[in-house]
This record gives sequence, C-alpha cells and structure tokens, in this order.
Amino acid sequence: MNGDDVRAALDELLRTLGPSSGDGPAWAAPAGPLEWSCRETAVHIAHDLLAYGGQLAARPADGYLPLDLTVPAEAGPREVLAVVTACGHLLATALDAAPPDLRAWHYGPCDPAGFAAMGVAEILLHTHDISLGLGLPWRPPAGLCAAALERLFPDAPAGEPAAVLLWCTGRGELDGRPRRTSWTWRAAVPEG
Repeated sequence: MNGDDVRAALDELLRTLGPSSGDGPAWAAPAGPLEWSCRETAVHIAHDLLAYGGQLAARPADGYLPLDLTVPAEAGPREVLAVVTACGHLLATALDAAPPDLRAWHYGPCDPAGFAAMGVAEILLHTHDISLGLGLPWRPPAGLCAAALERLFPDAPAGEPAAVLLWCTGRGELDGRPRRTSWTWRAAVPEG
C-alpha cells in the first residue's frame, strides 16, 4: 500500500461525508458503535493520519513523537474535514517520499506500507462509524479493504472484504462469528 491508497480512501471519506458537513448538530451524534461523536471521530482520523506522517518523517525507532493535534471546539464539520484532508495529504506525501526500507515505530518497526495500511484502515473504519451516526448509507470499498486486511490482519477469515474488515475491528458479526470485543492489527514488520 502507498500514498495513492491513502488518497483514494480520503476521496471516499470526502465524497461520503462532505455533503453532510454543513449540518453541525448532526455531527454531535455518536459515531456508530463508538462513544465519540461524529465530529470527535473525524478529529481522531486527522490526529492519526498526522501522527503516522510524523512517524515516517522523523523515523523514531522506539516510540511516538511527542506531538498532538488540537482542533478548536468551534471548528464545524466542514473545517474538521479540511483538517482531515490536510493530514491525509501530509501522510500520503510522506509515504511518497519514503524509501521502502524505511522503518519507524508503531509497536515495533513499521515500514511505509504498514503506515499506509493503517491510514487507509483509520479512514475507512471511521468513515463507516461516522456514516452510521449521520444515517448515511455507505460501505467501505472492497479493494481498499482487501489491501488493508492483507497487511494488517494476515489471519483474517475469507469473505467479502468490507464485512471482514468490519468484523476484524469489532464492528459486526461475520458468518455466525460473534462480534469481536478485542483486536489488534499487525502493522510492524517482523525483524530479521
């Protein structure tokens, strides 16, 4: 996975959520199964995309950079989506510039493809959460889901990629399998 995949996921987010960004009160609703509001969830997306881009740029070997993203409370959904867009493009640009052998910390040494997969997953999963909160019909695209699953959940069961990704991350049942209550993706590359 690479910067183009992050841009494609970001385009999906904007196409899906952008038309509803003028309805500020609706964004106060919970984002699907999350305790966060739709607005808070969008800020979380931006935060993680910025953090992943920062990790790639600084290349720390043993922890996260001591940085944080603050979006003022008075910023409305349209402005928050502009921040998400900026952070998504920063990650994509960092991915474009990163050599494949680069390693930066995310619970172990992670390569650019791992950061791209995490960025795509954050965008798709939380767009799904927000779309549920806003009552918007949307399904994550199969191709991006399949690529994220291959990298982050190598032991995922077979099935329709969006349904499997949602199940792997505790967002639904899958073919009689109960909803997961605990999960972790594997972005770090094995050493050696």
